[in-house]
Amino acid sequence: MNCIFCKGPLIKKEQEYKEYGIALGRFPALVCQQCGESFFEEEVAKDIQQQSKARGLFGLSKKVKVGKIGDSLMIRIPKDIAKFIKLKEGKEVRISPLGEKLIIEEK
Repeated sequence: MNCIFCKGPLIKKEQEYKEYGIALGRFPALVCQQCGESFFEEEVAKDIQQQSKARGLFGLSKKVKVGKIGDSLMIRIPKDIAKFIKLKEGKEVRISPLGEKLIIEEK
């Protein structure tokens, strides 16, 4: 069996799975020896999803629109994300570009 992305050979192994940087555990997977992509069987994926839900991570990513205030742009941070990262009104953060991405980190 070969990787669907790069056609490299796949091997069975236990693979650590992280979501938003939080380890959910080690799960059986087929891992590409060439590109490192991991593939999980349906039942394993369901188990991973249950772990994600149990830790409050499932569905945490949100699509938001960029607004405008005066000459500046603004992004609203959804309540569940703010709660998850313990972000409160008045807290200082640093925003930085990383290529064409935006990084927000605690100061």
